[in-house]
Formats: sequence, structure tokens, C-alpha cells
Amino acid sequence: MRVVFMGTPDIAATCLSRILKDGFDVVGVYTQPDRPKGRGMKLVASPVKEVALSHGIPVFQPENFREDETVEQLRKLQPDVVAVVAYGRILPQRVLDTAPLGFINIHASLLPKYRGSAPYQWAVLDGLEETGVTAMYLCREMDAGDIIDVAKTPIEPNETAGELLDRLAVLGAKLLSKTLCSIQSGDVKRCCQDASQATFAPMLDKSMCAIDWSKTAQQVHNHVRGLHPWPVATAELAGTKFKIHSTVVAEGKGVPGTILGLTKTGLLVACGEGAVEIRSLQADGGKRMSAPDYFRGHPLED
Repeated sequence: MRVVFMGTPDIAATCLSRILKDGFDVVGVYTQPDRPKGRGMKLVASPVKEVALSHGIPVFQPENFREDETVEQLRKLQPDVVAVVAYGRILPQRVLDTAPLGFINIHASLLPKYRGSAPYQWAVLDGLEETGVTAMYLCREMDAGDIIDVAKTPIEPNETAGELLDRLAVLGAKLLSKTLCSIQSGDVKRCCQDASQATFAPMLDKSMCAIDWSKTAQQVHNHVRGLHPWPVATAELAGTKFKIHSTVVAEGKGVPGTILGLTKTGLLVACGEGAVEIRSLQADGGKRMSAPDYFRGHPLED
């Protein structure tokens, strides 16, 4: 079975590595063009490209699939099936028609919940206790294709979105390999999504960063976890603006946003209900530090 893989970030690289390890015949890889990065704005290859090149697999990096030549290039690879994981490109119907066994997508939520570009982040922001990955067939409508299989996992109480993604990548890689095995053996199953149960997980942006201390302690904690490692929650404390990297829910009461004190492990701040203890933060222009270490060098006024 000839497989073409499409993907770009780390989660996709993990999935590509897994199916290569499991012996699938990957005849071509599509990923986004190299992008400038860092202070020198040097062009950097995607994690998927690095994996593909290390295995000697042809890599294709079109900006889009509008040109006939780009679609024809894919046809020439003669894929039986195309596996797509966080590719970051819209695939028109004429592209979806190139593989007789279909385009398979691994999506980082339990569909139909959290369709969209930030599914695992919103699962944390909304305080879910469980999420997972879904193997599905791609169709023209975003994340609305028939479901093949799912794999579930609990979300730990203090787990950040980034930490969760690391686990979902491994889970998704295993599910992709299992799905390709089912397609290859001809016993793959599919079921329609219940569109009435669909929810949307829009892209995150920096306008979301500021913490609303009138929220409950659990909601504030979820906000910090869900925006890490990007775009990162922010707050002004004792006249200084900080990025807030980690918190825990704690006991405490006061006017929302009031600093209640410094403990051995963090800075206690009142919320609309309860309090959170900020464990790790970063002042503007500074480096990430534990809250006790930072405030030992910048004592709070009585």
C-alpha cells in the first residue's frame, strides 16, 4: 500500500516516525515551506521534513494546491491512501480525489467535539478531564468527515496544553498506524459524526492572555494551563507585568487579583472564588523563574 504523508509540526513528525517504524511504504511527504526563525531569521525546515529527509523520502512543499501542476505531482506518486496530521493547508476536493482509499486525518480531540485549529488547548481551557485523538476521513467540511476510530486519555489536573500535546502525539501515532493496518487489510470501519454535538475550537491569539481574576480559581488555573506554551497567560502583579507559566489551585480569600502572600512554593493571589498559587512566572524582559526566587530579589511591599 503506497502512503503519502502530509504534516508539519512535532505531532506530525511523531506520527510519521511511527508509521515508518511500523514498515509502511511512505512514497512522499508534503509539509509547509521552510520558514524564517530566530534572531537571524534563518530558514528552518519543519520537523516533518527533517524526519522525511533522514529516511530518504521525497519532500514536497507547495504553498497551496491551486495549481494544476501541484495536483498532478501528487497524482504521479500514485498514493493508495494519504495520511494527514496537522498539515496546516486546505485540501480541495480534487486533491482528496487522488487517493482511492481516501485521506486519513488524525485530529487531537474526540470528534465531533472541538473541531478547529486548537482542539487540545480548548479542552484544557474548558477544564475537561478527558480528551483524546480521532482517526477520520477528510472531507470538504472542516473536521466533519466520518470517524474511523478514537483513543481516549485523561487530562491531568495540572497538565498544560503543551504537556498534553506530547502525550496526544504518541497516542495519535499509534492510532494512525492501527488505522492504516485496518485500511490495508480491508476491514476498516467508519461512522458519521453527529453534527448536532459539534463544538468549535478556534485558533488562540495574544488577546486571550490577560488573566481575569474575577473567575474562579479553577478557571484561572485552566486559563494558565491552556495557554501554555503559547501564547502564555499574563497578569500585572505589584506593578510589574508577568507571563504566568504555572499555577495550582489553592485555599484563600480576598478581593480578586489581590496578592495574599508569598509561600515557600509560590505567590498566592485571590480569585473570584478561592485562590491560585503562582509557581512560575517571567517578568517583562526577564527569564522564567520560580515565584519565590523572583520575589526574594524583588521583595513585596507590606
